[in-house]
Amino acid sequence: MTQFANFPIGLIGAIMLLGFASFAFFDGARNAHIMASNLGENRHRYMHSLPSYHGWFHFSLVFVPAILILLIFNVAKPSIAEAILTAQLPQSYHSLGADDKALFMLNAQKIAFGGQPSQDTPELDIAAAKLASYEFYIGISSVIAAAITAIIGFLYSKTTRKVTFRARNHVESVIKLIMILASGIAVLTTFGIILSLLFETLKFFESYNPLAFLFGTQWSPQIAIRADQVGQSGSFGAVPLFLGTFMIMLIAMCVAVPVGLGSAIYLSEYATEKSRTYIKPALELLAGIPTVVYGFFALLTVAPLIKNVGEAIGLETSSQSALAAGLVMGVMIIPFISSLSDDVINAVPQSLRDGSYAMGATKSETISRVILPAALPGIIGSVLLAVSRALGETMIVAMAAGQNANLSVNPLDMMTTVTVQIVTLLTGDQEYDSPKTHVAFALGFVLFFVTLILNIIALRVVQKYREKYD
Repeated sequence: MTQFANFPIGLIGAIMLLGFASFAFFDGARNAHIMASNLGENRHRYMHSLPSYHGWFHFSLVFVPAILILLIFNVAKPSIAEAILTAQLPQSYHSLGADDKALFMLNAQKIAFGGQPSQDTPELDIAAAKLASYEFYIGISSVIAAAITAIIGFLYSKTTRKVTFRARNHVESVIKLIMILASGIAVLTTFGIILSLLFETLKFFESYNPLAFLFGTQWSPQIAIRADQVGQSGSFGAVPLFLGTFMIMLIAMCVAVPVGLGSAIYLSEYATEKSRTYIKPALELLAGIPTVVYGFFALLTVAPLIKNVGEAIGLETSSQSALAAGLVMGVMIIPFISSLSDDVINAVPQSLRDGSYAMGATKSETISRVILPAALPGIIGSVLLAVSRALGETMIVAMAAGQNANLSVNPLDMMTTVTVQIVTLLTGDQEYDSPKTHVAFALGFVLFFVTLILNIIALRVVQKYREKYD
């Protein structure tokens, strides 16, 4: 049965379901059109909904419940298959520890679905074959259940083929429900991220003092593997990481905000249509360049240039520096500010400009005293997006600023950031249940909290300004 392990049963079922729902749409719309034709000139008086709404109602009855069943089955399929397999495994498996059980099941999954297991035994081969067969039959069952649900929905839709049936209201209710579900998924995802970070952070604070983490100045996350090792107890003072993150972000924003906002003002207020056609796509092209390319540019061009200039004027400069990373990162996030600010400035009503010019204001006075204040909420949003992008950048910092935690305010020194250390701590062969791993989640939680605070401050500024402006 392992030959069917990677068979796309769910995808084939979804395609068949979409085809059947499309047939239901055309069938419902055709019957509604026939009913409207039979009414003749009175169809506008008695026919509540257009034929297309009847078709979409048939489509929704067939497709929505069935696709939900298909999705639920496919999400729960691995867990159901593992539960069935676990109940059938011999007592020798149940006597294993939690880690050994997890490793056994992981190897079985890799054997069943084409991975590279850490070990391969006859017991694992038998378990993998059973696991693959269980998932295959669960997939078949999900397709059958979805098909039955779709047929029931189609048969029920036939009972609604009436002239007075309010198909439009039902379709709008379904669309509203889908939007509510989408919003709920977004909110639940946010809560899931918060809780996952919070639980792991609390585990770290059980073994390490939170105050020492937040205000400590020594960062050395090495943990002793053996009891006889000396000097490897681990020091998790995160102040050097916070300082490096803030320093590089500040340098990047000093580059991105003036250049991005200035280019947005030029494109929206001064540039001709022909110039705008060429300049705006060229600026937005910067957002499409991979960050690793920016990292190469910072490492091979900007960092040596800064080092040579610093040495020429008598400054001690590292081969990797926060200044190099910040400058290149600032160039990278220019499009985030310029493009969004340009759209916001263009959205300012022309009547505000005309009123300012009528009062005798110059173009520069109109921009500074009318257009920018009116566009301030959107500009703040673009700057906040750029700050979040700068806080989360990893590759440029790792390549251009280094990975050593350095408590310094000199931008010419090597520094590192929170995101770089998170990647370093969670990659490679690491012991999961240790402070060295849990501290990565604590750093992520602090970064998330800082971003949340920035959002709240920005919202307060916008609300205060709007009250004043209105």
